[in-house]
Amino acid sequence: MDKDIARDRMISILHENCDLKKDNNTKLPYTAYVTEYVVDGETRYDLAMAHSVTDIFDVYYDKYKKDFISMKQSEGRIAPARWNVNPPSEPKKKRRRKRKESEDE
Repeated sequence: MDKDIARDRMISILHENCDLKKDNNTKLPYTAYVTEYVVDGETRYDLAMAHSVTDIFDVYYDKYKKDFISMKQSEGRIAPARWNVNPPSEPKKKRRRKRKESEDE
């Protein structure tokens, strides 16, 4: 897949030419789609996501024309905003300044 075309259409290709049994799981965002197409007589699958399904369809249809077979929603269950986000780091502990003993004592 041409990365420039995908970038222009604002889609993210999560896995290219993937194994569906391994890569299509519930840990994906629910906006991810499985696309099926043929290259040199071999059926291939990609996992892609975008804000609009039509963006994914347009990119794949423009690229593969008649070799584009189908597109369906992935097994993803995660909200896109929560997917692939680093967990928050623990806050740094604040050090207390040592008090200087006053000279009056």
